[in-house]
Amino acid sequence: MNVSFSWLKSVAPTIRCTPDEAAEHLALRGAPVEGMESLGAGLEEIVVGRVESVRPHPNADRLSVCEVDGGDGVVQVVCGAPVIHEGACYPFARPGNTLPGGLKLKKAKIRGEVSNGMLCSEKELALGRDQSGIMQLEGNFTPGTTLIEALGLDDVRMDVEVTANRGDLLSHIGVARELAPGGAADLAVPAIPGAPDLTLSFERGEGGVQIGPVSIEVVDAELCPRYLGTVIRGVKIGPSPEWLASRLRAAGSQPINNVVDATNYVLLELGHPMHAFDLALLANSSIVVRRAGAGETFETLDGVKRTLTADMLMICDGERSVAIAGVMGGANSEVGADTTDILLECALFEPKSIRATRRALGMSTDASYRFERGVDPDGREAVVQRCVEVILATAGGAVDGSVLDVCPGSWETPVITLRCARIERVLGVGFTVAEVVGLLEPLGFRCAPQGEDSLTVEVPGYRRYDVTREIDLIEELARTHGYDEFPETLGPQRPSTVADDPLFGLERRLRELMVARGFLEAQNPSFAPETEGSVEVLNPVSVVESRLREALGHGLTRNVEHNFARGARDIRLFEVGTVFASAGSGEAPHESLHISAVLTGRSRPPHWSQEDSHWDEWDVKDLMGSVLEVAYPGATLIGSDEGEREAGTLLVARAASGEVVGTGGVLPSSRIDAPAWAGPVWVFEIQLPATAPELADVAYRPLPNFPAVERDLALLVPSGVAAAEVHSEILDAAGSLLESATMFDLYEGDGVPEGCRSLAYRLRLQAQDRTLTDKVADKAVSRVVKRLQERLSVEQRI
Repeated sequence: MNVSFSWLKSVAPTIRCTPDEAAEHLALRGAPVEGMESLGAGLEEIVVGRVESVRPHPNADRLSVCEVDGGDGVVQVVCGAPVIHEGACYPFARPGNTLPGGLKLKKAKIRGEVSNGMLCSEKELALGRDQSGIMQLEGNFTPGTTLIEALGLDDVRMDVEVTANRGDLLSHIGVARELAPGGAADLAVPAIPGAPDLTLSFERGEGGVQIGPVSIEVVDAELCPRYLGTVIRGVKIGPSPEWLASRLRAAGSQPINNVVDATNYVLLELGHPMHAFDLALLANSSIVVRRAGAGETFETLDGVKRTLTADMLMICDGERSVAIAGVMGGANSEVGADTTDILLECALFEPKSIRATRRALGMSTDASYRFERGVDPDGREAVVQRCVEVILATAGGAVDGSVLDVCPGSWETPVITLRCARIERVLGVGFTVAEVVGLLEPLGFRCAPQGEDSLTVEVPGYRRYDVTREIDLIEELARTHGYDEFPETLGPQRPSTVADDPLFGLERRLRELMVARGFLEAQNPSFAPETEGSVEVLNPVSVVESRLREALGHGLTRNVEHNFARGARDIRLFEVGTVFASAGSGEAPHESLHISAVLTGRSRPPHWSQEDSHWDEWDVKDLMGSVLEVAYPGATLIGSDEGEREAGTLLVARAASGEVVGTGGVLPSSRIDAPAWAGPVWVFEIQLPATAPELADVAYRPLPNFPAVERDLALLVPSGVAAAEVHSEILDAAGSLLESATMFDLYEGDGVPEGCRSLAYRLRLQAQDRTLTDKVADKAVSRVVKRLQERLSVEQRI
């Protein structure tokens, strides 16, 4: 929101701070100023020049020779403007001056006549769009006066950042309310120069109103709760007076003509969009507010023909559409140089409808920006009165009859109960009822104390869209009191008695596991391109990321590419996050929690004393196994079939129920943009359970006082039997004396039958109360061999 500091002081004369102090104050109120610009920058050398005489150029039909008084004597200037008036004042740039566009002037001879500078147009001075003629200054000026002083450009434009919920700050009066010492009580809009003493009357009706030949009908009251129209006849379209044009320029808006400028002035001052129609171009002098027809087309003021849908609200006359409600008017009813009678619109539209229309059409205007955030529903009459005053003062004419006020909707002023005890619990600082009233009433809230500990608060119309609950009022108290005024020390607090969801504990344990293994956690957004997700986002941040991700691995792959591009070779990243899968029609998408990791390069830091060790399939298997132990007790990790291995999937994780819960392997080169020096990129992803597994009770077991017995067991295992299955049967058959079973060798070659491989395990047996004898140890090993032979057809290799 571009704000003129001078304009702020005109609507709140009690503002005494500097622009820098105002910016600091607004930042503390939650509306930081992103930038400030001096309006006179680049115009310091330009002065007011008065044309003393004008004569035709002797050697050019379209040029004229002027005698210009620039305050330090009369000089000759050659000018190409079609009309120059003797005695009139214009912006004058001398030789050596530099214009805002960077053009440096010098004394020149044009068609044989010397030109000592130039008279400037609006566009040459970056003060407007008009370049057809020289910018004539209205009023009495002394030659040599700086243009900054003459046009009131000794002002500062502030770019105020306004959040989506604070539509009340999209006006000068809204920002001034935050800055004025007395708040709303200090606001007073300045008088309009030349405005007549005017009192408007209103003709109201629920569905429609007609006065003479002019009628207004609202067909869709849901999307248009109120519509007001004012007929002004006998206007004369032309340039705006300098006071109005200067106000608009100061706020970053370019003057167009006096009627359009009047609506823009009210928009910037009061925050309510308005629109003027050429009454002669409205069929049957009527307005009908209805939804568009499916496939209907409409050409807006910017010259673009747009295709509409049936949910878009339109402003129509007796035959056709003339404006997209709340967004932009049409070229077929535009106010032009020949306009004499206008219909001035002031309406209230449903914010969600305007937002949806604006997004669907891919356009944004000053009007839609405000309507979609919500405008004050209580200020209609004052807005109409203000705009009519400006039009009559700048374009002449007279109001024809009463204001047509179609008010099909109804609304009540929201009243919220605010408790002082609740304020203290939330903010940690107590406030009395009197202090609350002193903080809220300057913002426009009307407070009525209800005893010593509570009060009722009426919400003003301009805050009706964002202040709806008690907690919203507490937020207003906090920012008005000043966040920097709260004590820095923490007050007493009581921890919650509600336990965390067990899934939070599972996530924490997995993060601790991965960090302990030397991995860094990545946090990627859930948005993904169309190729990486099936759930479409209704309101995408960008066209490129229009879906919700269906896996974490894609985002981690981009993280790896980012690191590769910066020369990083050794990468260990993991992420715990939510992924989405589409459900049936009309159903919400399925959400599930996943953990994924990528690893590439060296598996341990380089050192001169040892050779580099790189990640391989066994490292990935070990890491996945550790994750499964935490998330899925009893899960197995097996090799994939031949087709999956060719695609890079080497490992498959199965829960105890047999369900596949994850995979791991190496990324194919087609899925990652890796440099030639990069090693294989390993990745795994595991879907976490919907409910966290129960944690076993921690029990203390003393260290054994008796030695352990170890037995090595070589086994011939059929190729179709996984090592994990063998390991599971060993643990089950050996009994309580088995301390550990570790596989330490794999052999395939001479001496091993075809279709088999040799796996060697070391069994460690130990008792807490005695030293084991060979007989006991051999008996346990025999049970293991027998179980493996019966269930897995595994033989002992001798």
